[in-house]
Amino acid sequence: MKNKSYQWSLPFRYTMGIIVLVMVVVLLVYAREAVTMFIIAAFAAYLISPAVSFLLERTRLSRAAAVNVVYFSALIVMVGIPATLTPIFFDEIQLVAQDLLDLSNELSGFLSKPIQLGGFVLHLEQLGESLGHFQENMLSPLPEEALELLEATSINVLWLLIILVSVHLLMSEWPRIRTWLIGLVPEQYQPDMHELYRRLRNVWLAYLRGQIVLMVVVGIVFTIAWAAIGIPGALVLGMIAGLFTLVPDVGPTVAAAIAIGVALLEGSTWIRLSDDPTMNNLIVGGIALVLYLVLINLKNFFVRPIIMGRSLHMNEALIFVAILTATILWGILGALLIVPVLASIAVIMEYLRRRILTLPPFGDDGEKQFQVPLEKLHKRTLKFPAKEKRKDSS
Repeated sequence: MKNKSYQWSLPFRYTMGIIVLVMVVVLLVYAREAVTMFIIAAFAAYLISPAVSFLLERTRLSRAAAVNVVYFSALIVMVGIPATLTPIFFDEIQLVAQDLLDLSNELSGFLSKPIQLGGFVLHLEQLGESLGHFQENMLSPLPEEALELLEATSINVLWLLIILVSVHLLMSEWPRIRTWLIGLVPEQYQPDMHELYRRLRNVWLAYLRGQIVLMVVVGIVFTIAWAAIGIPGALVLGMIAGLFTLVPDVGPTVAAAIAIGVALLEGSTWIRLSDDPTMNNLIVGGIALVLYLVLINLKNFFVRPIIMGRSLHMNEALIFVAILTATILWGILGALLIVPVLASIAVIMEYLRRRILTLPPFGDDGEKQFQVPLEKLHKRTLKFPAKEKRKDSS
């Protein structure tokens, strides 16, 4: 008879499990800023990890060498592209920045006076003063605030270093981390975890591929649209629209607001529908708004469903509400991650539902793709020993 004195009793195991869970929750709450930075690092590592897989499949590089090539190439691109493009688009960037500053000044002056709407008078003077103070503080910080600014900058630099190191660590050690995470579950459920990981990975890859294609398409289309109606700085505004598309629905709206603001201030290089410059600029701004509404609806109802494909299976209205909610609660990072997170939760909940109802964990498709080959692996190994061993080792 085996000696089982080394085994913990069931109540003690539950107690220790609850203690560990509470400690993890407290750590996540206490170090939530560090958790946020780690999430950013994990997302950045996932963005460039397909390049590592490509090098491993197409070359004889080790994983460490492939990671170093991709990692430092990405750093060079991140630094090199802005440094290269800034001199090329300097005039347009300066024009857009000056227009935004002028728009802020005009809005502050407009709000500093009572606004009459029919028989009603709106007093927004305090809002105008707050906007003016905010602009002054942003453009000309006080000397006594210089130390606080330096401290905040130093902290941000440290967080950036933590993110960069974490990205390299995750890319280098992900196979071991993945094996360790799957090894935490009982052995009989590890095949399920491998299949669940594969499905979640496909969800995120489909989302990322779709987002990259969508960013390129939106950037090109809006650049052409703004150039067609003669808005100054059309190329920069189009690039902003494409980049901001990374934050679905919210980003394009902000980019369009910037473009419409430029149109209201600068007008068009060729549209002259009124002798009054102010009225002409207002007409150009209206055209830009109508053009944005048409293009954004075409993107939401036609382009995005085609690009994203059927992998996520999520309603457009649900995505819009989720993105706005995530933006309010968690900011830009929440808006960026909420869609693939919801899709991942849907995959996990479907797996749990099938397990609770004692159904096959992944349906017929999952059974054929993963579980049946594992069940027959021993028999097939006996039948074709040399061939199957070579196949398994690959």
